[in-house]
Amino acid sequence: MGTGIVSRGVFLTGDVDIGITGYFHFEVGGQTLWITTTHVSLLIVVIALTVFALIANRAIKKANPEAVPGPFLNVIELLVESVDNLTKSNMGKRGSHFSNYIGTLFTVVIVCNISGLFGLRPPTADYGVTLPLALITFVMIHYNGFKYEKAGHVTKLFKPVLLTPINIIGEVATPLSMSLRLFGNILSGTVMMGLLYGLLPKLLQAFIWPVFGVLHVYFDVFSGAIQAYVFCMLTMVFIAQNFPEDEVQG
Repeated sequence: MGTGIVSRGVFLTGDVDIGITGYFHFEVGGQTLWITTTHVSLLIVVIALTVFALIANRAIKKANPEAVPGPFLNVIELLVESVDNLTKSNMGKRGSHFSNYIGTLFTVVIVCNISGLFGLRPPTADYGVTLPLALITFVMIHYNGFKYEKAGHVTKLFKPVLLTPINIIGEVATPLSMSLRLFGNILSGTVMMGLLYGLLPKLLQAFIWPVFGVLHVYFDVFSGAIQAYVFCMLTMVFIAQNFPEDEVQG
């Protein structure tokens, strides 16, 4: 295996490397910690999103409320309205309370998913990234469960009593299924494109580059967007199931 940063489309070293590469390590409390491609890619994604957020914030503050907004402000407004409508349609009256979280979650996941287009190994192809995201959702599910259902959030696991083990397994399986679904789909695309770029001769790649473009559109853009949407949709549905039924329907 090589030692360079690997992406679905750009191999900086030309080696076949579809795994996670460690760059350097250090000792903390007797444990060896590695800085890997996942850390580098995730840092770049965070920096890019932070810069975008700062530019958007500056543009909004300088905008003239009486003037016609420019293209950039129109895009920002469209994104905000889309997230608000999505949360309200799936979570009811309390959906607006979760717009910031769902919007941030969707943005981070989709940018991580499509980062392979820019020469990075998608951070979401590492289970160490998708599992914490799912665990955050898991905590929010049960926090809102106890907040709105009180003790009923626990007692419903024993209804009916014969299905108690299945109910408990279903709750525990939620973060596992969410994290594995996202991880598996993104990793499969990374492996497929990594094998194609690494095993096909460079001369042949030059002649069939449109094929690679189509594959990138599917694995990076289409599949990446779908997986980000599914992850956020499941988050909203699982959280909203703890709300009073009339609020969700309203």
